[in-house]
Amino acid sequence: MASVIVNLKIMPSSPDEDLSAIDRQASALIAEFGGKVAKREVIPIAFGLKALHIHFVMGEAKGTTEPLENKIALVKGVQSVDVFDVRRTVG
Repeated sequence: MASVIVNLKIMPSSPDEDLSAIDRQASALIAEFGGKVAKREVIPIAFGLKALHIHFVMGEAKGTTEPLENKIALVKGVQSVDVFDVRRTVG
């Protein structure tokens, strides 16, 4: 089976939330799910609010990321979690 690159957008519940703490917890959950974080980005949204984009690689056989999304949504300070792109890797 091939691998896929999954791109998550994590929105904090307020501009005051600690994105680095959310990132640490989300990355640990991704590793537990069987993924490997490849890249992280903090994206300005508006009025001081920033989103956390985490790009990770996982096995295609794993199927859906919904269980992972639900676990990350329970992290303190997270308002929402969305997968905004999934692509199959080459090679």
